[in-house]
Formats: sequence, C-alpha cells, structure tokens
Amino acid sequence: MLQFSKRLQHKGIKVTFVTTHFLYKSLHRNSSPIPVALEAISDGYDEGGAQAESIDAYLRRFWQLGPQTLTELVEKMNASSVPVDCIVYDSILPWALDVAKKFGLLGATFLTQSCAVYCIYYHVNRGLLKLPLTGNDILLPGMPPLEPQDMPSFVYDLGSYTAISDLVLKNQFDNIDKADWVLCNTFYELEEEVAEWLGRHWPLRTIGPTLPSMYLDKQLEDDKDYGFSMFKQNNESCIKWLNDQAKGSVVNVSFGSMATLKKEEMEELAWGLKASDKYFLWVVRESEQSKLPENFSDETSQKGLVVNWCPQLEVLAHEAT
Repeated sequence: MLQFSKRLQHKGIKVTFVTTHFLYKSLHRNSSPIPVALEAISDGYDEGGAQAESIDAYLRRFWQLGPQTLTELVEKMNASSVPVDCIVYDSILPWALDVAKKFGLLGATFLTQSCAVYCIYYHVNRGLLKLPLTGNDILLPGMPPLEPQDMPSFVYDLGSYTAISDLVLKNQFDNIDKADWVLCNTFYELEEEVAEWLGRHWPLRTIGPTLPSMYLDKQLEDDKDYGFSMFKQNNESCIKWLNDQAKGSVVNVSFGSMATLKKEEMEELAWGLKASDKYFLWVVRESEQSKLPENFSDETSQKGLVVNWCPQLEVLAHEAT
C-alpha cells in the first residue's frame, strides 16, 4: 500500500499514509526517501500488540479504538488546508469504510493478494465453496482446475490461524459491496480471466504489482525499496554472501512474517537443506530461531547462511538466486 501511495503522490495527489502508533515508532527507515506524510492511529496497544493476551483480544481492542481514532484523525485533517477526499484501506479493516461513509468520503478497499486468491475467498464467504473441502477437483470461474492442496492454508487446513482466517474469509467481506473501488495488488494481463469475473461483482481495478519503481518502470527517482521496514536491517551481510556465489546456485527460503512452523517441521526443513548439498539463504525470524537444530548454522556455514531478515527485493533480483 505504501508503494501505491508513492505512485499517487507522484501524480500530484496528496497522500497521508496511516499506521498504528506502535509501528509508527518502530519503523526502520531504508535508503529511499518516503515522499508521503505519515500519521498514526491507535490499535489499543501503543507499546506493541505483544501485550495482548491473544490475537482475538488484540483484534477486539483494535476494532474498538481503530474507528474512533481514525475518526479523530479525519476530523483533524478536515480542519487543515488539505481535507480528506478518499480513504484507501486494507481490506481486513472494513470499519475504515464505515468511517469514510460517515464523513461522506469515497472509500477504496485494497486487496493485498492476487485476484485468484480473492476469488477463492469470495466463494468460501458466499458458501459456494464448502468447507471442509471434499473431493480432489476444485473448479472456480476464471481459474484452472485446482486440488485441495492448492488452496490457501486458511481454506485447506481448516482451523489453522483461526483469528486471521476470520479476517480474510469473513470480516473483509462485511461491507465490500459498499466500497467505491476495489483495488487489487496484481496486474490485469497476469490474471485476465479471473479479474474479469471479479470485475462483474465488484468495481475492481488492478493496480499492481506494488513494487519500487526501480524494479518496474523506473519513473520514480530513487525509489529503490519500500522506504521502511518493521525489522532492523543488515543488507550488507546477505548481499556480500550472495555476491560470492555462482549464478543461479542459491536456494532462497522464507516463510514471511506470519507463518509459524512446528519444531519438528523446522528440523525436517533444516536437514533437508543440509542433505540437498545446495547453497541456501534461509530467513528465520528471531522468534523462530530456537526451533533450529543445535549448531545447525555452524554445521552448514560452508554452503548456507541463516539470517533473521534480508532485503527481499534485492535477494530475489540477485543473479545468484
């Protein structure tokens, strides 16, 4: 969403990017300048969501204070020389649309995943794709035949990440039909058939991929990275290590910022990487590193590098991966 904000700002539209107080204070600035204004609202845990007793408790609190503090922010901005015309919000925060409509503003929901994924979510939400899944073939409009294991984990492994699955399969659809636009982080040519199908149900616009301009059209000067990160960065060690490897020789392993593996799964993956005898770069969040086999990093240091963060775009663009 920040990259989309940069594009709008580049076209002369005044953009204010809003996050929570904790993230606002915790963000690590990257090398690229951030051309948009930053503001913050409260999720009820201004010193960090880890204070919450559970994800459900965190979400309940956010749902209480988020609309209230967003309302206060809109009121403050409307009293300035640049009032708000439209609120673009992450689709898992549907209450932002209610705030927009209360002020008579336009509201655009931002879908962070692909059209294919949202087509699946849509069918689950509408009861057109029954859970738990049965059978081996899943046929959805605009998509090739799929098998159960092709589904997102929320759908295939029913009961996993319960609180998050409610957000993506239920809450984000609560008022999506009232949104003025539905923006999807994809591009039309990649998903033409499924984008056309979703476009018959929502006022859909494909606005992706939302990557820094350096990796696309180079229209935004100095736009080399996202601008900030939730994690402390150490670009040099990763890139220096990759520079020493042959072209196409490195396996890049990363499960993102949300997925949590069991200890035995981490061990299985670790020994699989070691047994492969391939060079590998494995990103393991600090909170997950205790699940690695003892001395694994030392025992594989000749061919592997384990880090808790890496500059993902640079790594994926590197010729060694």
